Amino acid sequence: MKNILILGAGLSSSSLIRYLLQNAEKEQWHLKIVDQNKEAIEKKINGSKYATAMVFNALDPIERRPEIEKADIVISMLPARFHVDVAKDCIQMKKNLITPSYVSPEMKALNEEAKEAGIIIMNEIGVDPGIDHMSAMRVIDEIRDAGGDMKVFESFTGGLVAPESDDNPWNYKFTWNPRNVVLAGQGGTAQFIQEGLYKYIPYYKLFRRTEIIDIDGYGRLEGYANRNSLMYRELYNLEGIPTIYRGTLRRVGFSRAWDVFVQLGATDDSYTLEGSENMSNRDFINSFLPYNHSDSVELKLRHYMKIDLDDSLWDKLVWLGIFDGNTKMGLKNATPAQMLQKILEAKWELKPDDKDMIVMYHKFVYLLNDELKEITSEMVNIGEDQTFTSMSNTVGLPVGICVKKILNGTIQLKGVVIPTHKEVYTPILKELEEYGIVFKEKQIHPPRLYNTEETWK
Repeated sequence: MKNILILGAGLSSSSLIRYLLQNAEKEQWHLKIVDQNKEAIEKKINGSKYATAMVFNALDPIERRPEIEKADIVISMLPARFHVDVAKDCIQMKKNLITPSYVSPEMKALNEEAKEAGIIIMNEIGVDPGIDHMSAMRVIDEIRDAGGDMKVFESFTGGLVAPESDDNPWNYKFTWNPRNVVLAGQGGTAQFIQEGLYKYIPYYKLFRRTEIIDIDGYGRLEGYANRNSLMYRELYNLEGIPTIYRGTLRRVGFSRAWDVFVQLGATDDSYTLEGSENMSNRDFINSFLPYNHSDSVELKLRHYMKIDLDDSLWDKLVWLGIFDGNTKMGLKNATPAQMLQKILEAKWELKPDDKDMIVMYHKFVYLLNDELKEITSEMVNIGEDQTFTSMSNTVGLPVGICVKKILNGTIQLKGVVIPTHKEVYTPILKELEEYGIVFKEKQIHPPRLYNTEETWK
């Protein structure tokens, strides 16, 4: 039996654990799953003899290391900031490690040590990052192998609510960590390049600069820029490409409405509000508006944000209940972002029968035999239920498949890596198709450029 150690059994681990257990008998695996909530683990295990629920502090090296030493491979589903400590243990004990999180500078610095230890530390093997890397690199490598020269690469991903569960004016519900949604776009200016011109969007302008994307069968979506698209030139070996842009997808109209909270300062997480525990939703919104003893909060907000009487954006704000003055929020020493999150969680929560949806879109424009060509690649995946959500499936399945491919020797890379190599993405994408995670690619005629007069010759 090969031992698989899983550190962390949160929401996104449900599909991972199911996949590993479905393959455990055939592959001769035994899972050890660690979490502070033993009941949650046992629910996911569902009585399987191929798994053991364990409760200990996975952040404590004294408790963690003995179990790492017994494992053949380790999966860290812990918060990203703890991966490096786990990685150092794995290097010392020569154990392979998988995480779905971004490669931090500290993790990247362990590359040579991991190679010397003869192990792989696979990162960014979830959905975004993860499936985005693999699906993009498959097409980019095919273009290169045919002799093509990449000119445009654009990529967008969104965690949305499925059409059958879309029943509110925002066309949105929380399908992953609400805090991350509230803080999205903060922490740095968005940077990208379009037809040779570097572009920058500061946070306070981010949600008013969107791209429109049409997805077959699902209508129009809008995308706002991710923080640093430029770093993907090196990751995808696209140095010198004139256009590279990565973004996040929402339904049309979401970003403009969300910008109201950005402009108010309601997404700020850098300070705490005085008396926050005694604030109602209405008090919270009013705290960002000018003082006027005679005007209502509604009137002040309309005037301050220049919202017309017939603007549908207003319906979104009213529906959220931001003008409710009857109930105290009860959050002591809360930041504005935490207060806003509390309001949103009451309205954007998935109902028991709701399903989520992941949408991914890539655009490739390239020069081949002196002719410009364009390919688009689209993937839409709808979740099964509240446990096996699309978010859980698209994070957990790539991790699980990667575990199998490392343990059976299909993937033999060493060092700190991400899944941009053919030996990684080819077998994983192939198996993902069996689970309904399928990319539909098509040629677009004529290719679309921002500057239609540019020939790129």
